Amino acid sequence: MNYDYDLFVIGAGSGGVRTARMSAQYGARVAVAEEQYLGGTCVNVGCVPKKLFTYAAAFSEECRAARGFGWNSGSPTFDWPTLIKNKNAEIERLNDIYLGLLKKAGVDLLNGRATIVDAHTLEVNGQHYTADKILVAVGGTPFVPDFPGSEHAITSNEAFYLEALPERIIVVGGGYIAVEFAGIFNGLGVETHLVYRGPLFLRGFDTTLRKSLEENYKKQGITLHFSTEIESLESCLDGQIKAQLSDGSGLKVGQVMYATGRIPNTRNLGLENTTVKTTSNGSIVVNEHFQSTESNIYALGDVIDRIALTPVAIAEGMVLSANLYNNQSLTMDYDNIPSAVFSHPHIGTVGLTEEQAREQYGDDIAVFESNFKPMKETLGGGHERIVMKLIVDKNTDRVIGCHMLGDHAGEVIQGLAVAMKAGATKADFDHTIGIHPTAAEEFVTLRTPNQN
Repeated sequence: MNYDYDLFVIGAGSGGVRTARMSAQYGARVAVAEEQYLGGTCVNVGCVPKKLFTYAAAFSEECRAARGFGWNSGSPTFDWPTLIKNKNAEIERLNDIYLGLLKKAGVDLLNGRATIVDAHTLEVNGQHYTADKILVAVGGTPFVPDFPGSEHAITSNEAFYLEALPERIIVVGGGYIAVEFAGIFNGLGVETHLVYRGPLFLRGFDTTLRKSLEENYKKQGITLHFSTEIESLESCLDGQIKAQLSDGSGLKVGQVMYATGRIPNTRNLGLENTTVKTTSNGSIVVNEHFQSTESNIYALGDVIDRIALTPVAIAEGMVLSANLYNNQSLTMDYDNIPSAVFSHPHIGTVGLTEEQAREQYGDDIAVFESNFKPMKETLGGGHERIVMKLIVDKNTDRVIGCHMLGDHAGEVIQGLAVAMKAGATKADFDHTIGIHPTAAEEFVTLRTPNQN
């Protein structure tokens, strides 16, 4: 059959755009449909603006610490509208870059929501298009549970566009988005309360780092409400929101932001018109080649609910396009994928946590750990501490986990992730000369393992 396109991509996020571009460069006729903004969650309401906000929040601490180094610029003030204006300009610049990349690759961009009519037909703005293959790359969307007054809560999507900063805020959740925004709002001078139903945030990360970040956040003045939930929200006449907590207490704040997870954005997509299978949360079931149960429909990125990271979606797109249009048979390697939490201070991690390592290796691991005050704090007068941790397989001497809490943790761990991917051993770390004085040199000077 003569289709309009070889590949039709639904969603112009990082994974969809990369797949479209590479497939077109391999010679495929490609179209992309996007109903919102180019670049997807990461560029518009995710990693990029969040990192910009993280920088903004960090300046308050930098200004405080600067006095110990002889700088005295009076009492600094912060202007939220300036940050929002400049952030929006940067996002628009990136949107244009994505548009240029698609055009240069020869990809047709359709502005509108695409729905699937059948396995080879899609509808956009009332017009039908046919395609040999369809890629669903629609990403995820924030999830807010249904409870009395839940309509008064915002998500991270709205947090990037607030007209004004509240004086007090509740951030609900224990994942990296909640933790990051708690640090951001606190750094910008907002009285911040973090409410989480579990005993400690960042479940799945190494416990040593989680506990250390808890102590850092307490010292910074963030109020942590663990093992607590919001039972109801009520709008007050003065424009504030009253939150009733499960511990019997109440809080009156200017905003309540929920960061309680994200779900695949597959509702009303037309998947019911195909044989594509989804899980209970709406994620699309695919095989190792990102092929769904409808043989010509593929999916990748956050919508398949594997590892929701932008570089992962991009890598998946590279694999898929090469397999479909460059006669390759690649599979995605999900081992030792590094990640970062842009909390205050940052967390960087790659490989197994100590808990995961003990579960897999039992007592056949060695754990090396360091906890110290960074050099900047000696004159800056702060309370921040850096935590570093290496986990080693005793039988092979290979480093199987590397974790850091501290400034620039993501930058440090990115380099160590290369070493781990290459199979570096503890001996390789020990034989590497450190750069002095840096915090990172601690990773190559750890000599004494913890006592199990």
